[in-house]
Amino acid sequence: MPIRVAVVTGSNKGIGLATVRALCKQFEGDVYLTARNVGRGEAAVKALNSEGLKPLFHQLDIDDLNSIKTAAEFFKQKYGGVDVLINNAAIAFKVADTTPFGIQAEVTLKTNFFSTRNMWTVFSEIIKPGGRVVNVSSMNCVSGLKKCNLDLQQRFRNENITEEELVKLMQRFVDEAKKGEHKERGWPDGAYTVSKIGLTVLSVIHARRLSKERPNDGILLNACCPGWVRTDMAGPTAPKSPDEGAVTPVYLALLPSGAKEPHGMYLSDKEVQLW
Repeated sequence: MPIRVAVVTGSNKGIGLATVRALCKQFEGDVYLTARNVGRGEAAVKALNSEGLKPLFHQLDIDDLNSIKTAAEFFKQKYGGVDVLINNAAIAFKVADTTPFGIQAEVTLKTNFFSTRNMWTVFSEIIKPGGRVVNVSSMNCVSGLKKCNLDLQQRFRNENITEEELVKLMQRFVDEAKKGEHKERGWPDGAYTVSKIGLTVLSVIHARRLSKERPNDGILLNACCPGWVRTDMAGPTAPKSPDEGAVTPVYLALLPSGAKEPHGMYLSDKEVQLW
């Protein structure tokens, strides 16, 4: 039997690290902690080693297409592909950050939407039959969608929205944010929020494509909200620990063999949410 393998992006701290910890305990196979910074990634592996866990490390910077391709080739050569992919890597500017909003929009959308999309474009070629793909989104996508104007809401909720249309909408947000026009054009005033709306819609599109192009492979792809978690990103006052935040991503990563659903859904606390 080939060794199964799980890969978690952006997993040297926070929810990503907690997800690796849980998978090391529950997933039957090799678990890869990835980070763009090799030193921080290897330090995180050592920290888990001290807990008696044995994750492996591979450098992966999702903002670098060559890094994505190098990692994919490694997993293809060593394992014949990937069984579990958790797209966790993301960034968010602090509320107090004085970086101009247009730049915040460009930087945030690059990582959280466009680079995560690149991950799927490359890794979709090596997801094995029976694979599980989890895109870590945010509760902000639900509240943020309600703050969009009706035209945007309808376009995001359209079951037939294409990836090309979605990419144009995300780029439009960046362009309008740079001009300071995003609010008057019907967008919520939050780059992280818009990036996660985009990621959740992207998940629906990719799941739909999997059903069409690989109908017999049993791959399940979903988006989820980990909840409000105490991390560097969300701050120290959040109610959930990182380990609690990892529960839903891990649940989706470990959906049993032969399961038909959820697929193309958005979940929070292990429950499918309408949004």
